[in-house]
Amino acid sequence: MLLVSDVHGAFDALARVAARRETLLVLGDLLNFVDYRTMEGMLAEVAGKEFVARLAGVRTLGDHEGARELWAEFSAGREAEIRDRYDALTREAYAQAARALAGSGAYVTYGNVDRPEVLREMLPAGVTFVDTGSFEIEGIVVGIVGGGVPSLGVPGEIDHDAMAVRLATLGPVEMLCTHVAPAVRPLATDVIGGRPKQSRPVLDYLREHRPRWHYFGDIHQPQATTWRVGETVCRNVGYFRATERPVRHG
Repeated sequence: MLLVSDVHGAFDALARVAARRETLLVLGDLLNFVDYRTMEGMLAEVAGKEFVARLAGVRTLGDHEGARELWAEFSAGREAEIRDRYDALTREAYAQAARALAGSGAYVTYGNVDRPEVLREMLPAGVTFVDTGSFEIEGIVVGIVGGGVPSLGVPGEIDHDAMAVRLATLGPVEMLCTHVAPAVRPLATDVIGGRPKQSRPVLDYLREHRPRWHYFGDIHQPQATTWRVGETVCRNVGYFRATERPVRHG
C-alpha cells in the first residue's frame, strides 16, 4: 500500500506512482495554490510572482490579518475576474490529476487547498473519492477523513466540531488516514511556516480508539515525521511535490 499527500500539482510524479498499480491512497492537497519555495502556483498565475512574494513575506511574519488585507486590496473590483480564472485553473489541474490517476483504483481525499466538490466530479471512473469512510484494504480496516483545519474559510477546510463528528462516524479502525496532523506539536508545526496546523479531534480519536497506524500530510517541513500516541504510530507521509516519493505501509 502506497500513500502520498500534498501533491500540489506534481501530477507527472503522481502518474509514475499510480503506474506501479499498487494500492494508492492520496491524502489531499492536489492543487498547487502557491509554492513558497519558488512562488509558483495558481496564485502566481492570477496575481503574479511579485505579489506572491509580498504576500509570503507578510505570512512568514505571522501577520495573517495583514495577508488578508493585502489580498482584499489586490482583488478589490476584480472579484469576478479572479474567481473565473481560479475556477478555470482548478479544473485544468484536476483534469491533469484525473489523467495521472486513471486506471489506478486509488482512494483520494481532499485537503485545505482543494475544492472537494470539483475534485469529486472530475476524478476518473474506478478512483474512489472519500469525504469520510472506512474500507477494508489489503486486509486492513482503513478509515479516511478529508479536510484541512479551519483558517481562511475555504471549501477544503473543516471546523473542529465537524471533524469530530466525521471521526465519530468511523468507529474503530486499524489505520486512520487524514490530511491534517493530530494536535502533537512536533508533528503539527512547520519549521518554515512556524504556526502549528493541528487537529485536536484527531488526537482525541487516536486516544479513544487506538488505531495501530495514523497517516497524514499537510505539514510540509515538520519538526518530526513520526511520533507515537499511545499505541498508535503516527507518520507524516511527506510533501510529495518536493519529494516525488510515496510512503509504503508495512
